Amino acid sequence: MTETLHIIGGGMAGSEAAWQAANMGVNVVIHEMRPKVETFAHRTGHLAEMVCSNSFRSDDDEQNAVGLLHWEMRAANGLIMAMADKHRLPAGGALAVDRDPFAESVTEALTAHPNISVEYDEITELPEDGQWIIATGPLTSAGLGAAIQAETGADALAFFDAIAPIVYAESINMDVAWLQSRYDKGDTEEERKAYLNCPMTYEQYEAFIDALETADKTEFHEGETAGYFDGCLPIEVMAERGRDTLRFGPMKPVGLTNAHDPDNKPYAVVQLRRDNALGTLYNIVGFQTKMKYGAQTEVLRMIPGLEDASFARLGGIHRNTFINSPTLLDNQMRLKSKPHIRFAGQITGVEGYVESAAMGLLAGRLAAAEILGTPMETAPANSAMGALVHHITGGAEAKTFQPMNVNFGLFHPVEGFKGGRRGRKDRYKAYTDRAKIDWQDWLNAQS
Repeated sequence: MTETLHIIGGGMAGSEAAWQAANMGVNVVIHEMRPKVETFAHRTGHLAEMVCSNSFRSDDDEQNAVGLLHWEMRAANGLIMAMADKHRLPAGGALAVDRDPFAESVTEALTAHPNISVEYDEITELPEDGQWIIATGPLTSAGLGAAIQAETGADALAFFDAIAPIVYAESINMDVAWLQSRYDKGDTEEERKAYLNCPMTYEQYEAFIDALETADKTEFHEGETAGYFDGCLPIEVMAERGRDTLRFGPMKPVGLTNAHDPDNKPYAVVQLRRDNALGTLYNIVGFQTKMKYGAQTEVLRMIPGLEDASFARLGGIHRNTFINSPTLLDNQMRLKSKPHIRFAGQITGVEGYVESAAMGLLAGRLAAAEILGTPMETAPANSAMGALVHHITGGAEAKTFQPMNVNFGLFHPVEGFKGGRRGRKDRYKAYTDRAKIDWQDWLNAQS
């Protein structure tokens, strides 16, 4: 009998970690506090529930680091990617999923696995023995968070994450909005029309920015500070950085032609992406917000095409907690002071569904190998997964450590390729080609 691996948290990271370890022959117990203990962000008790966007971002495995991470997870028989592919929605070059069927499928696969069991309980103390992975994500419970803080002797780092609103498709005015992916990107007609676009004139944009600036917003509790992650800024915070910030960000009008008025170029465009397979729900892309609910409906209905919008979910804001991984974890993702405990997912300081699941995949394999008495090296540094884990476990500057998406800036340079924008396409292809070889070699070494 091998030792059981215990995983705290059944989100993206915990689910993937359990799948990987179980497929290596290790018995796994997932400890998930939901639905017994609810959070304000989750709606169900499903494992791997998506609480913010429904997008896994770019699926381009030759020119994008996120797409490369997709490729590596697929090559490693990743559950999260398999279920994402199964429930894929049109999204141009991105991988968007039908969130509820996705989470249901992940839950069904895990609960049906003979080596996996799920216990719905809350763990509030750090275990003293056994093999554990803490994958509690950004919404780690107060009890466990306090236990982690007491053990590490350092304050937990935190930032604020905001949730984008979701609109009922039937309430969108299609006499104003039109379907088109930016630059008509996509291999099929459905992909090339994966987004709804709402155009704004100069006057409408300026009025919208004025409304954002004066809208009622969520108050922070005493002692909290708004240390936002730059990849998920509320629209109000972006607007505060300059009146044109949104127009050069999520509301950029480039690559789009108004089907109702093709001769007039919009000054700004709000995009909505399909959020379910039925096409009845659309989320407002990049519109994370901390406006109060009443203010949200008023301000968002100023967007042309959304004058009579009905909302399936309004935006929200919550505190995301993560540890200072560069000082606390070794390169096997183990807590240095308690090496029988690993950390995985967003709590380690990676940002995004894909990155969280990837760190779960790696932690699950490393833990299972240790249990089986066949320790393995961590992911190769030139792979996407390796670049990310090396960053959070030592490559980042501990004093300024902040959540990080995977990106080519984390990769070792490839010799012989010039820098700058002109050489970027060839350089990125060299990164991905090298990564795929190293990743496949790493996987082959385990078989």
